[in-house]
Amino acid sequence: MALTLTQTHIDRMQAHAAQAYPHEGCGLLVGTFDAVTDEKALVDVVLLDNAWATDVAVNLAERGHEGSDTMTKARRYWIDPKDLFEAQRQARINGLSIIGVYHSHPDAKAVPSNCDRDLAWPSYAYIIVSVRNGTAVDLQNWQLDGSHQFQPEPMKIVPASAARDRMPLLSS
Repeated sequence: MALTLTQTHIDRMQAHAAQAYPHEGCGLLVGTFDAVTDEKALVDVVLLDNAWATDVAVNLAERGHEGSDTMTKARRYWIDPKDLFEAQRQARINGLSIIGVYHSHPDAKAVPSNCDRDLAWPSYAYIIVSVRNGTAVDLQNWQLDGSHQFQPEPMKIVPASAARDRMPLLSS
C-alpha cells in the first residue's frame, strides 16, 4: 500500500497549512484507488476552509468525542458537508474519487490525534502537515489498519509530468 503524489501536491498542502496557521488547515485528496493493491494515486488537492464552529463542537461532544466542545480551529478541523459533496461530484465527473483528507497540526507533530482516529474512515489516506510558528516543517501520511489504529502509509513522490501523463487534473 502506498500513496503516489508529486512534489507540487506536497508544496500546495504545506503552503495552505502555513497560510491557515495558527488554525488547522484542511482539504481533500482526489485521485484513483486500486482496491486490489491498495494503491492510491493523488491527482488533485482540493484546498478548503476549516469549517469548525461551535455547533460542530457541541454536536461532536454530544456524540461522545471528549473535549470537542472546548476545542477551536487551532486544534480541530471540519470539512463542510457541502464542500465534501461538491468535491465528490467534481471528482466523479472526472472519473476520480476522494481518496483521503489532509489537515495541519499547528505547533504539533504530524501524528494523528485520538480525534483524528475516531473520525477517520478506512482506506483513506490521511496526510498531516506539522506547522511550527507559521512554517510547514513536516508532512506524514497515515492509514487506518483493521483495528482502527493509524499506521504510517508510504508516499511515492513522482515527477509532475508522470502524474499528468496518467491522470487528468481537476481545477481547484
